[in-house]
Amino acid sequence: MSDTYLVGFDGTDSSNRAIDFAASRAKMAGARLCVVHILEWSAYSFHTPEELAERHKRREEELERARAMVEPVAAKLKASGIETQTEVRHGHVGELLCTIAKETGAVQIFVGRTGDSVFTARLLGGLAITLAQASPVPVTIVP
Repeated sequence: MSDTYLVGFDGTDSSNRAIDFAASRAKMAGARLCVVHILEWSAYSFHTPEELAERHKRREEELERARAMVEPVAAKLKASGIETQTEVRHGHVGELLCTIAKETGAVQIFVGRTGDSVFTARLLGGLAITLAQASPVPVTIVP
């Protein structure tokens, strides 16, 4: 069984660079890729059944839009000979990337660095810091 690499993807240039970098590493190692898109979802709750139904409907619509964004990336990776799966979920990005890494048996997580300013680059962003502290596997932050 080959290794699995997890790649955080949100459609930005930095996440596309992470996909490209992870794909090149996966090809060399004969590893699989799991492309993950996580939609942040607030934890507040509604009080009426109608509001709950509306929230569920919006959540499902967002998931469908996210799947439509991720599937072409996965198809391109598969066409290049890399075994690829996708995950689209709602929740906290850092926590879910760690959870999905455990669920899939991933041996590494790749994410793109956000922000172009020197200050932002120094701070790396909240996701990178979360992953550096909580990830069960090594993390590669792609500039």
